[in-house]
Amino acid sequence: MSQPLRVGLKVSQQGQPIEVLREGWRMAEDAGFDHLWPFDHLVALHAAPTTPIFDGWTLLGAISVSTRRIRMGLNVSGNLYRHPALLAKIAATVDHLSGGRLEVGLGASWNEAEFAMFGLPFPGTRDRLDMLEESCRVVKLLWTNERATLAGRHYRVTDAVSEPKPLQRPHPPLWVGGKGPRRTLRIAAEHADVWHSDVWHADIAAAQGSWDLAKVLDEHCRAVGRDPRSIRRGHSLLTDDPDEALRHVEASVKRGFSEFLLFPSGQTRSSDHRRGIEAAANLLPKMRALA
Repeated sequence: MSQPLRVGLKVSQQGQPIEVLREGWRMAEDAGFDHLWPFDHLVALHAAPTTPIFDGWTLLGAISVSTRRIRMGLNVSGNLYRHPALLAKIAATVDHLSGGRLEVGLGASWNEAEFAMFGLPFPGTRDRLDMLEESCRVVKLLWTNERATLAGRHYRVTDAVSEPKPLQRPHPPLWVGGKGPRRTLRIAAEHADVWHSDVWHADIAAAQGSWDLAKVLDEHCRAVGRDPRSIRRGHSLLTDDPDEALRHVEASVKRGFSEFLLFPSGQTRSSDHRRGIEAAANLLPKMRALA
């Protein structure tokens, strides 16, 4: 059985005043987007490093009380920024603030220059992926157990308490982001409710890699004894060329993808992003018709 199509909006919080961000969130909800996604970085991306950027998880708290229906998350939260016990607590708080509308995106972290700037440890790829897998286990244990114990190589919790639990049961949907065929997709098969593969480009050729990786994810699911259909698949795409974006979505839907995050052009710069939100909203009715 195919999954229902859901369409989200990526909203960059860099170079945007708070009032512009608030208006953009309301625009996204009024337009009918299913979910809304700031990102998780300490400095701006693809822009001058002095460009202002607000903290993503704090913004999710603000989105929670500025909207009523739309779901929300960070695409994706960088695992290295926070201990998983802290992440579990923050996520539960946002889930309560939003009335149970949180989606939790989690990735291994990638922007090494950002970590060097602040003197933060940035382990090698293997360790970062091991830490991501352990974090998935820690947050799920803390969300679902009265007391949690895990003795990992990187994280240890002992008879740990995390209250309150999230409103959503058994826990907020967990998105694992990344494209590594051996480790990241294995982690997704073991822990994810949604696997998200960043694509960005709206052309069909760019999506081919995600379609191929979805088959690898199926193999990992079978290896861990999980029904591949239990994991929703999604990716992001730019909206610069609306017609090409629609062709991209139609082709991906036929291959089992059901979560799409539209990324209006210009959001990595300091331009007002409300016009891009309006343009992305114009695609929604046509995308819904593809399901």
